[in-house]
Amino acid sequence: MERIARFLFEVGHLKRVARSGWWLAGVRDPESVAEHSFRCAWIGHFLALREGVDPAKVMLMCLAHDIQEARINDHHKISQAYLDVKGIEPKVFRDQVADLPGGKDLRRVHDEYLAGETLEARVARDADRLECALQALEYLREGHKSCRRWFRNTEPVLTTAAGRALFEVLATCDPEDWYQNLPRVP
Repeated sequence: MERIARFLFEVGHLKRVARSGWWLAGVRDPESVAEHSFRCAWIGHFLALREGVDPAKVMLMCLAHDIQEARINDHHKISQAYLDVKGIEPKVFRDQVADLPGGKDLRRVHDEYLAGETLEARVARDADRLECALQALEYLREGHKSCRRWFRNTEPVLTTAAGRALFEVLATCDPEDWYQNLPRVP
């Protein structure tokens, strides 16, 4: 239980790790990796249902895909061009889960996500990209005009029918619609 507790504190650190790519778009206080992963998991759940794959496995992939950033931070595309982040991420993840109960299973799921060959991994990757698209729309609403390009760049990289269908809907949505269209509370 001690190792689990330490891991949970490490995962909690992701609440303080900012998604650095948004700084390039002029966002001063971007969402955290934890916030990104949370919504990514929900997106993954619904895409998995639509694609007919295991939602729990996809959600686990979504929750685990950025865990290593607790140790090595989030790196945007420009920094990734200079650093071997993709090569180091699997090693960091292996170290993080090595002593955990079910650590080998977590590693297998993470490796599957990184390989991107199964439908579950493709769904989880689309969920990751779509979460960024949703976030881009929210930042665009706040006045960060360069986020429009971030949103548009999502569509060509989506690989699942469910991901493309959700993107089409997002393209017509206002981020504030969710609360403006709630039924009146008595």
